[in-house]
Amino acid sequence: MSLGSFIRKQFIDILQWNEDRDGVLAWRHPMQDFEIQYGASLTVRESQMAVFVNEGKVADVFGPGMYKLTTQTLPILTYLKNWDKLFESPFKSDVIFFSTRLQLGRRWGTAQPVTLRDSEFGMVRLRAFGVYSYQISDPAKFYREISGTRDEYTVDDLEAQLRNMVVAAMTTALGGSKVPFLDIAGNQGLMSQSISEQLAPVFDRYGVKLDNFTVENVSLPEELQKALDTRISMGMAGDLGKFTQYQTATSIPLAAQNEGGIAGIGAGLAAGAALGQTMAAGLGVGQGQPAQPAQPAAPAAAPVDPVARLQQLKDLLDKGLITAADYDTAKAEVLKKLTS
Repeated sequence: MSLGSFIRKQFIDILQWNEDRDGVLAWRHPMQDFEIQYGASLTVRESQMAVFVNEGKVADVFGPGMYKLTTQTLPILTYLKNWDKLFESPFKSDVIFFSTRLQLGRRWGTAQPVTLRDSEFGMVRLRAFGVYSYQISDPAKFYREISGTRDEYTVDDLEAQLRNMVVAAMTTALGGSKVPFLDIAGNQGLMSQSISEQLAPVFDRYGVKLDNFTVENVSLPEELQKALDTRISMGMAGDLGKFTQYQTATSIPLAAQNEGGIAGIGAGLAAGAALGQTMAAGLGVGQGQPAQPAQPAAPAAAPVDPVARLQQLKDLLDKGLITAADYDTAKAEVLKKLTS
């Protein structure tokens, strides 16, 4: 091996990081069997920062740009000795590159339901999930607190810890908000802002800046969701009197098309009224109201005037509530009674 090849093997004269894949936050320039040459070129690209570590301590931090590692650009070199010894370079320092790009669309969620006291439902268990984004803002602090001397540090390594902090802040925010579960959907924006304000100083402690935090959904476990669905259904029924009227009105055209024709309408009206009274009485008891006494049976209806009956049938036919066949059948029955 020539002297020149030996020298090139022993010294690094260009330090840079090309970021050949996503998800890497910190990368230590490989130094095994190499030492940094005095006057070496350090290239830090946009969306990167570099930390110069000497004897285990952070000596300097470099932003985007191109630097020559000399005593002018790195004063720490003035304290290093034996630069005159060609093959015993004292430049034992490390250079670690950090990605300062925004890490977007990182997901968070509660692994287990969070038990909270709700003003309407009492004790409830809630699940929540959403997204957040962040970036390294202080690489020196991040190096000391998080990444250390690893050859590589990724988003997966970091986010296991970040998610725990997010869920802790989420639990605190939900517990202290005193907002009923039914009103949370309308306050998710304010909740996201509140949690973001709580998390920002915690992230900053590790040299990380929280860029955005969003609560996408807060939900109940399946069994509680079913109970809530039942309550919503009861609320949608509203006034049972109006509900019965609606059911009766929608049943008239259907009854006219079934066997028995218009004759089934009266039976349907009576059954609907009786069912509505029964439901109202039962629900009244369930809501703390006394049950209403049963109403006496209505007296037998007076005979219907045949002319009025025929006019009523004609009106139903004109409105399309009965067919021509139903009209002819009912009309024949009325005329038969007149001649019998």
